[in-house]
Amino acid sequence: MMKRTVLAALFASASAFALAAPATYAIDPTHTYAGYELNHLGLSVQNGVFTKVNGTVSLDEAAKKGTVDVSIDAASLNTYFAKRDEHLKGADFFNVAKYPTLTFKSTELKYDGNKLAEVKGKLTLLGVTKPVTLTVTRFAKKEHPMLKKEAYGVNATTSIKRSDFGMAYGLPGIADEVKLNIALEAIKAS
Repeated sequence: MMKRTVLAALFASASAFALAAPATYAIDPTHTYAGYELNHLGLSVQNGVFTKVNGTVSLDEAAKKGTVDVSIDAASLNTYFAKRDEHLKGADFFNVAKYPTLTFKSTELKYDGNKLAEVKGKLTLLGVTKPVTLTVTRFAKKEHPMLKKEAYGVNATTSIKRSDFGMAYGLPGIADEVKLNIALEAIKAS
């Protein structure tokens, strides 16, 4: 009888450990984008979006820890005006020929109760890496209704100074402060 009790306790603790283990999620590139907004000549707020984003998210809900590793194809920038896109992809701005990828790698996740509130990490743009903190404005977890797999959705925002990354063209007419907007969906890896 004692042997059965010990075995049952071992199995229960092993299954509890398995539930608490981190899970990996693949970023859904069809529902993830990184966008930006900045003031243009004091006239309007202009925006653009990077449409090719991939990476992984690893979360341990019980420990409230995890990692976010994102890669953005700089050439996927779209402002819905081809001539402007060409200029932005050139050496004055994103220099996609020399720096084809922007990356974000998390260093810390902060929760408010059970909701992810902040993601601290390092953003690399034009070969320069700087710390940034993303403020999470929406955090959801549910079974994806079509894929029948666990999924997360996150919207987050932050502001950076583009000159901190060496992008100084057009200052001050084209604002230094840039608001970043991220919409991310990730599906649990099989």
